[in-house]
Parts: sequence; structure tokens; C-alpha cells
Amino acid sequence: MFEIFLTSVNAVMPIVLLILLGYILRRINFLNENFISIGNKFVFNVCLPCMLFVNIYDSMDSFNIDWTVIIYAVIVICAIFALGLVTAILTTKDNRRRGVILQCTFRSNFAIIGLTLVERLGGDTAIAGIVSAFSIPIFNILAVVALSVFVGDEDKKLKENSLQANADVSPATPIEHKNKHSIKNILLNIVKNPLIIGVVTGLVFVGFRELERACCGGETPFRFDTQLKFLYTAVSDLKSIASPFALVVLGGQFRFSAVKGMTKEIIVASVWRIILAPVIGIGLAVILSTYTDWITFDAAVYPTLIALFGSPVAVSSAIMARQMKNDEQLATQLVVWTSVCSVITIFVTVFVLMCAGLIAV
Repeated sequence: MFEIFLTSVNAVMPIVLLILLGYILRRINFLNENFISIGNKFVFNVCLPCMLFVNIYDSMDSFNIDWTVIIYAVIVICAIFALGLVTAILTTKDNRRRGVILQCTFRSNFAIIGLTLVERLGGDTAIAGIVSAFSIPIFNILAVVALSVFVGDEDKKLKENSLQANADVSPATPIEHKNKHSIKNILLNIVKNPLIIGVVTGLVFVGFRELERACCGGETPFRFDTQLKFLYTAVSDLKSIASPFALVVLGGQFRFSAVKGMTKEIIVASVWRIILAPVIGIGLAVILSTYTDWITFDAAVYPTLIALFGSPVAVSSAIMARQMKNDEQLATQLVVWTSVCSVITIFVTVFVLMCAGLIAV
């Protein structure tokens, strides 16, 4: 039991410690607000796209994919997104917080701690790598939607009120314009988002590599990580600093005093991220594997599901919230609290599955 608990601690606590470092450095004025602002932009526009590109390029080295796991993961992520949308609307009237809550319900920290956690739980890292190549793009696309839809609506309401106050405009016209403009903005945000660009670039390079294999009898005459190794190394170096640098910057944004004004939102979103999401994602897999013939997951798959649905909210969620004009303080709080509390919930999840004979640590 101690080894299982230690696995949870080792997977999550480095995140907490780096956030704590950033918090201390900000409190002693070693970091200032300008550094944090520029650091956020640097991570969001440069480091995280590089990390996503390398993760996808490296993990999808072959198209030998277990589509059952992929399809299941995508469907459940989308289902949690839908349930999280209802939760966000009912939880708060603040549109800048609704998108943050919604993002927290479905977006886990699989990119950073996923593979490490899977390996320590005795899972198949190849399965985890392929799942990450599909789940990370889904996470980022849905995150752009989540952080755009509410804030976009709020901006349109202000413009609509201004139009109605200064001109004789029928109510139907601004509403129709608002809906069209909101969808257009969401799609534009998806296309322009640096994280989506990193994902798409990675998929393009993977597609080119697989096309080479198909045309050259399984050989790959040109590989980005071989023929252009100097460029691949530079991109990999940027990837390697993305996570620790982002966590230190997040720590500089963290405020204990802010908890009082958003306690309800923190509790609701955290419960969704580290309790309800794993119950739905893992529990449904157990039920379908046990009582139906639709899917059959073994002990090699469940560690991946634990990392995908049970890990804390993604570090990039707070960076993204700030850059997309959502409540970055709430997003930062959620990264911290879900990371701390997930030490316990991951341990409980592993313990229950181990007792059920579904994983062997």
C-alpha cells in the first residue's frame, strides 16, 4: 500500500513543489508581474506548442493503434465536456469563470504526468502514447471552445446593449448577429491557437512519415529527428522547459487570499476533475468490460485510463485561461488544488482497481 501511495506522491508532488517555488519567488519579489506576464506568453506561444509537437511526433511512431481504447477515450471526454458545460452554467453566473470550470472537468494533465504514471503503475506505455496523441488534440480543441464561448457571449452582450441604447435596432438583429459571430470567433480561435498549431504540425509530420513508409516499402528516407536533428533538438529543448517553467510562472500568479471569493467554484471543479471524471471514465470501462461484449480492457489499459481521467487539471489550462481573457486566478487555483488532492484520489483509485484484480502494481 505504501508503494502505491508513493507512486501517487512521486507523480504529482513535483508539480506542487515547482508551483510553491514560483509562489515563494513572487512573495520575496524575485519575480515581478512583468516577468509573469511575459513568461505566460512565452510558454503559451512557444514552449507548449513545441511540447505538443514533440509528444505527438514521438508517440505516433507507428499506426498500430488499438482503436477501441481511442474511441472509448474520445467519447467519454466529449461526454464529460457536455456534463461539465451544464455544471459550469449552473455553478456561477460569471462568464469568465464558467469556461475555466468547464475546462477543468474534462482536461487532465495527461501530457506531463501521464506516461510517467502509467509506467509506474505497470501499464503499457505504447498504449498511453497513442492515447495521448489523440486525447491531447481533443483536449486543446475543446479547451478553446470552453474558453471562447462564454467570454465571447459576454462581449457580444455589451456591444448589443450599446447598440440598443444608441440606435433603434430590433432585438432579433443583434441576437442573430451575435450567434453567427460567436461561432465564427470560436472557429477562428481554434485555428489561431498556438497549441492547436503545435498539434496540427505534429500530425502533419506524422502523416508525411507514414506516407513515406507506404511509398517506400516501410522505409523512411527523411525523418525530422534524423535529417534535421539540430532543429529537432532545439524544439525538444523548448519542450523540456515547458512544464517546469509554466509551473513556476503559475506559482507566481497564485494567491491564497483569492480562495475566499471562489470557494464554491474551486470545490465544484476540483470534485469534477479528480472524483467524478475518473468515476465516469474508469467506472464505465469496468462496467462495459465486465457485463458487455462491446469492449474488453485488461490490466495494461487501466493505468492509462487512470492517468487520462484521474490526473489533475492540465498546467496549460491556467496559461490558456489568462491568454484568452478568462479568470486566470481561478484557473491557477484549480491547478494547485487538483494537484494536491489528486495524490489521495489517485491512490484510492489504484487501491480499488488493485483489489478488484484489474491492475497489478
